[in-house]
Amino acid sequence: MSHTSHTAHGSRTSHRTRRPALLAATCVTAVGLGLGLAAVPVAAAGQSGSGSEAGSGSGTTGRQYDAKEVHHFLKGFYGNHGPSAWEREHLVTEELKEKAAQTPEYDLLLCAQNTPEAIDIGPVTTAQSAGVGWAPVTTHWGKGQDTQVFTAYVGLDASKPMKLMDISCEAPNG
Repeated sequence: MSHTSHTAHGSRTSHRTRRPALLAATCVTAVGLGLGLAAVPVAAAGQSGSGSEAGSGSGTTGRQYDAKEVHHFLKGFYGNHGPSAWEREHLVTEELKEKAAQTPEYDLLLCAQNTPEAIDIGPVTTAQSAGVGWAPVTTHWGKGQDTQVFTAYVGLDASKPMKLMDISCEAPNG
């Protein structure tokens, strides 16, 4: 098989007999790598044996959620006025649900007693080696400039659904 291309400097004929073989070899290699890489998270998940839903990435070598994904999750989780009943049930670790149940006088997930008028998510920090990401969450109250800031923590292990894993009601430093 040959191909003729016309350029400003004349015609050039090239032989493409090696391209199908090169393409086939590249595909076989890519498929082999893909299958090998796909097995890593499964093997890591099977060996961890922790059963914890905290989502910490310790011990896993698989993909982790990045800062953009964590920000998107927190924005969706908190929305404009706080998490819905469904989000509280399905997107919070069991450990945090138990911690929240111990604070019936206020909503631990919002660090408040009432529903805020607006919520903003600040910049996300990720500690890949610890398997945790966090961001400041600012709640706005009333028509004035009354705000409160707390920190929300999320597990980064992408072999599991992302979940809110902890809350610190103290304002972050800096």
